[in-house]
Amino acid sequence: MAKRICVVPALACVALLAACGDAGPPAMPFGTPQQLMANEVQPTAEIYWDSVRFESELVDGAVVERDIRQETDADWEKVRAAAARLGELGKALQEPGYAAERGEDWGVFAKGLVDVAAQAEAAAVAKDVDAVFEVGGTIYNVCTACHQMYPP
Repeated sequence: MAKRICVVPALACVALLAACGDAGPPAMPFGTPQQLMANEVQPTAEIYWDSVRFESELVDGAVVERDIRQETDADWEKVRAAAARLGELGKALQEPGYAAERGEDWGVFAKGLVDVAAQAEAAAVAKDVDAVFEVGGTIYNVCTACHQMYPP
């Protein structure tokens, strides 16, 4: 009696093993960490920071002061959306592609961005000018602390 070799199950096993093999490097959907910072985090943080601020400059020998704050619901929505986006980007920084080969503090800094972004979003939803300004400073501090360990 001749032995039969079942080719279909054997091919299925080979395909399954190939799919379970090395998946390659972890994904970085925004490019390198430097690209993520330059193209996503920095411009988004600037939207938030620029939403509420005080400016003072010398114009023709006189001090001109401007208190910048959001006026319309649409303006406040842009501030809220920027804060929410910072939180999303902080979560992306915690993903394996961005956290790989970095210290545990990388995750702490990324979580710090997520946490402060939630505060920033709450301040924007409340349309609280003082809170937006204060949380903007905290965002800056979180970013600066991370940059001291991981220079741009």
